[in-house]
Amino acid sequence: MLEAQIVNPFLEASLNVLKTMAMMEAEAGKPFLKKDRIAGGNVTGIIGITGDAQGSMSITFSTSCITAIVTNLFGSSVDEINDEVRDAVGELTNMICGDARRRLESEDISLQAGTPTVVSGNNHSITHIHTGPCIAVPFKTQAGGFVVEVAFN
Repeated sequence: MLEAQIVNPFLEASLNVLKTMAMMEAEAGKPFLKKDRIAGGNVTGIIGITGDAQGSMSITFSTSCITAIVTNLFGSSVDEINDEVRDAVGELTNMICGDARRRLESEDISLQAGTPTVVSGNNHSITHIHTGPCIAVPFKTQAGGFVVEVAFN
């Protein structure tokens, strides 16, 4: 199975969910092979995936990016990572994974997802449960950056 065939729907889903739910445009940077576990931001949602492929997907936001997204989502100003923001990260992770899974179903790839876990804090680590490569793609928005990681066996 081609990596791009699995990775691209998660990237497209990330752009789509942020645009439709939070009115936030994002631009993808250059993908890279992630070799460490350090998160490239302040709060991460990670979700395990099983089915025709096994692995996980994560999305890590900078504080400025996620507070702008949550402000757009709820219509009231948010300026720190709190429980409301962590809940929103879990929900966004779930929506992005669901959107990507729908996209993959059209290519006859069936995936199921678990419940997202949210981790926050400076220099927190992300552990993907997989034996294959971890592809990371940084994104830029007007409010800051986020990174999508996709790792499959």
